[in-house]
Amino acid sequence: MNTREEGTDSENSSNAKSSPQGTQGSGGQNGGGRVLLAAFSRPPEAKGEDVNSSLVIAAEPVAAYPGLREASQYLGALTEVAKAQGFSVDDEPYEIQIGTKVVVRGDFHKDIGSRVMRQSTLVFLAQAYAVSITVIAGTQDDVEELVDGVSFGAGK
Repeated sequence: MNTREEGTDSENSSNAKSSPQGTQGSGGQNGGGRVLLAAFSRPPEAKGEDVNSSLVIAAEPVAAYPGLREASQYLGALTEVAKAQGFSVDDEPYEIQIGTKVVVRGDFHKDIGSRVMRQSTLVFLAQAYAVSITVIAGTQDDVEELVDGVSFGAGK
């Protein structure tokens, strides 16, 4: 996958079009959100017949959301952004365990012409941040393959 660091306008506009996290950084009085990593199967500007599989890791200060105490609350906010961008919710959010970490998962889809963009977002709270890992692909199998590649090392 191609990777990019935060900072370019074209990257930020690409994220805004395809991910609930695309609006991060717009409302945080305490520093706003940051895209920590964005990886794509091909450059975001490159046209293709299939959905451009991608992975986006982002973090926002918990302080930007008064009363936020659980990852599911943050996923609720991301769900509203996803709906505003034309995504539909597949199922209610649910907890999954990845290694020793429990995360909340939300699954979405969006029809794009004859294709379907599938998205899963994993959310957890860590060190005063709401962290989201979003994977996007054209099939549920491809989404699951990307999610299965997420792992967490032992904490210190």
